[in-house]
Amino acid sequence: MPADPPSLLYTEHALTAMAEREISPEWVRRTVAAPDLRAPNPNDPNSEFFFRRARGQSDRVLRVVVNTNATPWRVITVYFDRGMRGRL
Repeated sequence: MPADPPSLLYTEHALTAMAEREISPEWVRRTVAAPDLRAPNPNDPNSEFFFRRARGQSDRVLRVVVNTNATPWRVITVYFDRGMRGRL
């Protein structure tokens, strides 16, 4: 079982994106707690990318962008990353 992620705070943008894309908060928590890949954001040193294959969703890859320097961690945006499909 993956470890519990740090506390997460969602921006309005992230909440809107989750609703529009039908991404549950549980998927987001699982992705942050146990990513298949975690990488720095080359455009923002305060945030990181968390990737996880969304099994049962045609193996799409969920990308969660998180400001890991904030307390609690702040979820900036969430989306299915077409460019990562088949790479994890």
